[in-house]
Amino acid sequence: MKKKVIFLADCQSFYASVEKAAHPQYANKPLAVAGDPKRRSGIVLAACPIAKSFGVSTAESLREAFAKCPELVAIQPRMQEYVNVSLQITSILESYTNLVEPFSIDEQFLDVTASLHFFESPRDMALHIQKRILIQTGIYVRIGIGENKVLAKMACDNFAKKNADGIFELTKSNITEYLWPLTPDKMFGVGSKTLYHLHQIGLKTIGDVAKTSVADFKGKLQKYHGKKCDILAQVLWATANGIDYSPVTPDAFSLQKGIGRQTTLPIDYYKAKDIEVVLLELSSLVCQRSRYKGYMGTVVHVGIQGADFKNPTGFHRQKKLRQPSCLTSEVFETVKMLFHQYWNQLPVRKIFVSLSQFQTDDCLQLSFFENRERQLSLEKCVDSIKQKFGETSIFFASSLTRSGQAKFLAQKIGGHIK
Repeated sequence: MKKKVIFLADCQSFYASVEKAAHPQYANKPLAVAGDPKRRSGIVLAACPIAKSFGVSTAESLREAFAKCPELVAIQPRMQEYVNVSLQITSILESYTNLVEPFSIDEQFLDVTASLHFFESPRDMALHIQKRILIQTGIYVRIGIGENKVLAKMACDNFAKKNADGIFELTKSNITEYLWPLTPDKMFGVGSKTLYHLHQIGLKTIGDVAKTSVADFKGKLQKYHGKKCDILAQVLWATANGIDYSPVTPDAFSLQKGIGRQTTLPIDYYKAKDIEVVLLELSSLVCQRSRYKGYMGTVVHVGIQGADFKNPTGFHRQKKLRQPSCLTSEVFETVKMLFHQYWNQLPVRKIFVSLSQFQTDDCLQLSFFENRERQLSLEKCVDSIKQKFGETSIFFASSLTRSGQAKFLAQKIGGHIK
């Protein structure tokens, strides 16, 4: 059986790279994509390598970034543009293999086993992909190469990102030399909390994890935690040994687990009627997205949170619908019911609505008492108007009240300005 060859293509400082490609005048300047540059507020979402050399890092405040680098060029995020460029890169990768699985907006797995014979080596193929993406999009990608997805991911994160040519191959035969000396947090899926637990039971390196028998590993974790950790131990041991049987799946996200929208309100909302306006807007957006995907959901989830995130108030509750739906009126009815059942009258600052447990909408359950088919037709008509003339071309009258957030929500994608 032919040995698999998997790539992980990771875009360097993706958002910042897209902006540099769009603004060549900033090619040799430190640049960051962040909140609101005019007000010097918000956090840094991405920083180019030049900005990072000044100590600018993601997740810090823009104010802190400017203190480190006064020459910093800050650009407001354009999420729709980043999505477009990501899809363009996907298209390029799909010309090399039909097995391309997006892992995030800036990372994609490729199974190149079947097409590798067109190139002299995996490295030669990786260089070809790297140069082509750079020429066509202006984005520099680093590529990790492995026999499976876990090895490709760890090859990229730990080595390709630090190599001069941005390419590294990690195999089961060389992990003892390269991977095992590293601390366990360099393994895929291991964060600071798990690292602490591993150190507490005497496992200081990835090699320590790999060389411990699974039975001993499970026993140590159970003794430390006081409960069974069999699955965690098995996964960590397999990762440390470069074992992963999961395939590269192009349609891994073909039927999403859930579609949700949330918003943080500009001020605390105290009145139920004001909160209901936003709940209706979010329900409409969730159902619109579901119809676009061709989905009907069966479970509605509502989340409400107060302004004090250190001492959170609110609730997260869900309820199963009587029948699968993507109709705003039906989803909102359940959303409103959950809200009134669980809201404790405390001020609200953050609201979340989602729909999950999907099935395709090729079969709609009809009713003697409600013309669901007509309702769906009307909502799809509204969708087409919004698609042609913009999200705010048609909306609920309640969105014109002071509590409405429709115009604000229309400007955002993924929580950031489009």
